Amino acid sequence: MKKPSTLRKSAGLVAVFLLGMSWFSPMQAALRSMPDILALTQGQMTEMHLGGLTLTGDAVSVTSSGDERLAEVTGQSCGTSEMWLSILGIPLKKVQVEVSPEKRLIPGGQALGVAMRTEGVLIVGVGEAAEGVAPAKDAGLQAGDVIVTVGGEAVTTAESLTSLLSKSGGKPIPIAYQRAGEKRTCLLTPHKDEATGAVRLGAWVRDSTAGVGTLSFYDPDTGRYAALGHAITDGDTGAVLTVSEGQVLRADIVAVQKGQRGVPGELKGSFLRDAQRLGDIRRNSILGIYGALDKPAVNPLYPDGLPIGLRSGVHTGKATILSSVDGTGIHEYAIEITRVNQQSAPAPKSMVIRVTDERLLEATGGIVQGMSGSPIIQDGRLIGAVTHVFVSDPTQGYGLYVDWMLQEAGAV
Repeated sequence: MKKPSTLRKSAGLVAVFLLGMSWFSPMQAALRSMPDILALTQGQMTEMHLGGLTLTGDAVSVTSSGDERLAEVTGQSCGTSEMWLSILGIPLKKVQVEVSPEKRLIPGGQALGVAMRTEGVLIVGVGEAAEGVAPAKDAGLQAGDVIVTVGGEAVTTAESLTSLLSKSGGKPIPIAYQRAGEKRTCLLTPHKDEATGAVRLGAWVRDSTAGVGTLSFYDPDTGRYAALGHAITDGDTGAVLTVSEGQVLRADIVAVQKGQRGVPGELKGSFLRDAQRLGDIRRNSILGIYGALDKPAVNPLYPDGLPIGLRSGVHTGKATILSSVDGTGIHEYAIEITRVNQQSAPAPKSMVIRVTDERLLEATGGIVQGMSGSPIIQDGRLIGAVTHVFVSDPTQGYGLYVDWMLQEAGAV
C-alpha cells in the first residue's frame, strides 16, 4: 500500500486545523449558543452574542449594545414568529420566537408549613410478618410502591389498610399499587397471627408527611400559588409522594442549622401546634407543590408584585432571592447566577446560583433546607425559584425557571 505523500499529509493537517478554527470561531459559537426557541414576555430584553452575524425578526426589536458582537433583543408583538441568524444575507439558523403578554405575580419568600396526606399508602420497607413469612415481599411488593386498593376498596390511611387486610381473614386478596407511576396488581396472602387474630402485611407504610418550605409566588389572576421548586419525597425511599389532601400553613422559623460542606443545613419551623391554614395542596411534582390560597398573599417588599422574566431573558450575573430565615420576616439577599441552562421543555436545574450576601452566609452558611422555593429576581423581574443546595458547597445551588412553574400552576 502506497503511503500518503508529505503534501497530502500537510493538506490534511491544514484542513483539520481550519475546521477546528472554524468550530471555535465567534460565528460558530454564536450559532451553537443561539436557542431554538426564544421565550420572552412583551418588553423583556435579552442580550445575544452574534459573533459578527446578523439577527433579524419581526416580533423582536434588535439594537446594537455598543459592541458589534452583541445585540439587545426585546420582545415586541405578542405571539409566535421567526427570527434568523444570517451572514451576508444568507440565513444560517432559524429561531422560533414566543412573545407572551407581560404578567405580574406577587413574589413569595414567606416560610410555609407543609402538611400532606398521600394518595394510598407508601411502602417504606418490607420484611417478615413472622419468622420465615414475608407476605409483601412474596407478592412482589417493594419499598417505594404505593398501595392504592385492597380487595377493590380504596386505601386512604395506614389504619384503613390494616382494616381491609383484616377482612381477608388471612386468605389471598388482590392488591392494586403504583410503582414509578405505573399501575400494577398482585395477589397477597396476609399472615394471620393465630394467638391474637391480627393480620400482618410484612411491610412498613407511611400515609402522611410534614415539613417546612418557602412560597415562590402567588398569582392574583387565578388565586394559585407555587412553592418549594421541587417535589415532596419520602425520606426513606426518595419516592415522589402523590397527593390525596394537603395544606400549606403559616410557619415561624424558630432555629437555623447552618449548612457546611457535606452536611446540608436546615430551617426549623413551627406550624402544627397552632396551625393557621393558608391554602390547599393540589399537585406535588418534581417542579414543586401547587394549589390555591384561601386569601391573597402579601409581600411587603413588593406589594404591587413584579413582572415575570421568561427563560430566554435570564442571564449570568447579579440577582437576588427573597427568603425568611431568622423569624423577622422576608428579606432580600444578593446572589449571582453562574450558569444558565437552555431548556425547551419543563425540567429541574434550570440555573446554578451562588449566595454572595454576607448576611445570609452568616445566618445560614448559604442555601439550606427550608429555603427551597425562595423567589429569584433579576433585572426587576421574577425569573424563578431556588430548588436544591449543592451538598458539597452550601453557598451554591440550583434554580428553576418561572416558565415551568407557571405551567405547573396552570395545571392544578
